[in-house]
Amino acid sequence: MDLVQSELETLRSRIKELEYENAKLCARLSSCSCQEIKEKNNGVLDGCHGKKKNKLRDLGYGTMMHHSKRYVALKVMYFGPRFYGFASEAQMDPTVEGELFKALERTRLIFGDKKVLQYSRCGRTDKGVSSVGQVIAMFLRSNHREPRGHNKYSGEISVEESCGEIDYVRVLNRVLPNDIRIMGWSPIPADFSARFSCLNRVYKYFFWLGNLNITAMETAAAKFLGEHDFRNFCKMDAGNVHNYRRHIISFEILPFNESYKADQLMIMKIKGSAFLWHQIRCMVAILFLIGQGLESPNVIDALLDVERTPRKPQFPMAPEIPLVLQSCEFEGLKFICSSDTKKALNEHLERECRSYKLQSAIFHEALLNSSCIEIDNNISSDHIKKKETCHIPLLSRPTEPSYEERRKKLDAGAGMPRLKVNSGEMK
Repeated sequence: MDLVQSELETLRSRIKELEYENAKLCARLSSCSCQEIKEKNNGVLDGCHGKKKNKLRDLGYGTMMHHSKRYVALKVMYFGPRFYGFASEAQMDPTVEGELFKALERTRLIFGDKKVLQYSRCGRTDKGVSSVGQVIAMFLRSNHREPRGHNKYSGEISVEESCGEIDYVRVLNRVLPNDIRIMGWSPIPADFSARFSCLNRVYKYFFWLGNLNITAMETAAAKFLGEHDFRNFCKMDAGNVHNYRRHIISFEILPFNESYKADQLMIMKIKGSAFLWHQIRCMVAILFLIGQGLESPNVIDALLDVERTPRKPQFPMAPEIPLVLQSCEFEGLKFICSSDTKKALNEHLERECRSYKLQSAIFHEALLNSSCIEIDNNISSDHIKKKETCHIPLLSRPTEPSYEERRKKLDAGAGMPRLKVNSGEMK
């Protein structure tokens, strides 16, 4: 097992090296204006009865190959309830990524497919999850004559870098749906990856205080800090993910500046280098059980000890709607937009806030109006009474197969072990 893990780490390191080399070559290729290459390409296209020419035109090459381009990071906000997650690979529509690429194509900011664009994303949030700080990176059309893909992290963006450049935020926000907005853009170096260059990610989970014991929840949350094996706090993908150790930098439970009647809105703020599939929603679900007094904070210790608890107990995850990707942090990266665009962005977000508060007011009005409805105890309501259930302790519940059992089954089905190098997207 140690040998396989060592080989996996070596391959991951090699992948990063190849991605860096690929990005550098693409940057060099973008600056190449050799007439001989152009003539050669034209000859190939003409000799194929226009088939390849038409295909490249469909991809955007027809107009885009004559434009300069630069490597850019975009900071993206989206309200998740209507989307089937961020990634377009979800095979369901709509997705946030799908809407972004529609806007990029409509505004003619991109050329070719994702590989040509050197596209990367920091994380792929699940269905219903929102973000105010997702980051994606790709080559975009530029007003600068010399292609830009060689920037270094300086912590500051020079006047030369932004002067006369396309207002990417304004251009994209004009065509994006109301629940997606570009917050800012930043020039980035050729070896940048929105996924691998990310130092840490911060998520927030909103919830109502109610009768939860916050002190017990904070005691339990502190046990997550540091590096642990979180296989019992995620949806396991044994076919692709082989390392379940993740590092939690901070875990805070704080009041939010919103309340309803006597109830206080709260947030859990979780900061980590990367997260497993459904990891946060699983951690939050266990903390809710602890806050309700149904489990002891010590259950966290038992679930983090994979030798003692090699199989994950069955339990439902926390709902997805209150989860928000707040930020993705990078060394020296600063996002910018024009003053007019910033004003328009803020006005749009304020309108959306007012719109949702109006909807909340309507439901509140309905709640007040229900007070005039009289109760008739002669009407039988036995059939709608919820069946009371007794809490079964987590460690006494049925369990899912362990990682080793899942791998054994996968290997038996494949006939031989298959190790997928690019394993487990960081979230």
